[in-house]
Amino acid sequence: MKHTHFKASLYALAITATLFLTDCKRSDKDKDNDTEIAGDNALSESSYNDVLNIADDASDKSTGDNLSNYKTASNCATVTHDTFSTPRTITIDFGAVNCLCNDGRYRRGKILVSYSGHYRDSGSVHTITFDSYFVNDRHIMGSKTVTNMGHNTAGHSYFSIVVNGLIVKPSGDSISWNSNRTRTWTQGESTPGKMDDVYEITGSASGTKGTTSYTMLITQPLVRSLDCNWIQSGTFELQPSGKPLRTFDFGNGTCDNTATVTINGTVYTITLP
Repeated sequence: MKHTHFKASLYALAITATLFLTDCKRSDKDKDNDTEIAGDNALSESSYNDVLNIADDASDKSTGDNLSNYKTASNCATVTHDTFSTPRTITIDFGAVNCLCNDGRYRRGKILVSYSGHYRDSGSVHTITFDSYFVNDRHIMGSKTVTNMGHNTAGHSYFSIVVNGLIVKPSGDSISWNSNRTRTWTQGESTPGKMDDVYEITGSASGTKGTTSYTMLITQPLVRSLDCNWIQSGTFELQPSGKPLRTFDFGNGTCDNTATVTINGTVYTITLP
């Protein structure tokens, strides 16, 4: 009788231990606080947005001009136009060694733009590629294609943007990033200067960080003013494979380098690169 009771006690203890371990595993999963994937998506968004802004500025320059008047670039970037080839090309050369730009970031290498028509012309297509181009020692690769779609019903110019990108960090970690975007020019189109330009960005993306793939969807338009180094407002949802949904919030319009990531109801503050 005592022997039977002892075996029953051992069985109950084993069940309790199993349930405890299962609860621990569930708890560990619930405590997922990895914000790196969401941060990498924001890095990709920012990197390829900046490239377009630089290319847009260079399109208004002449061969030999620099981009010192533009917030992102600096006087170490020289512009070369080839107006004889078809399509026409622009080379933006930051040099072979790191150069400190006006936004506090170091750049080197070349941004290459081939285009048919001016940026403001409906139907124009600009394709951006890279030649050993680095930002803060991150290697930016791939391509970005920008098509001017004309004016929307509100009278704003808007652009279809497709990115097939790859970023390699100084650590050797890589981010594969592919996106389809609509970029709407909401302010500043009627003025010649750049610093009053404001864009709203919508769309989706997918990417891979290491062995983890993810998809993302912009849920509130991302707002970027060219007089700020970062996206100022907007939200996106990011779904990593096998992990909880992340909600990324750029804030309420203040020009700063902070954003939040919400995972399982817990809010984490991160610093934008």
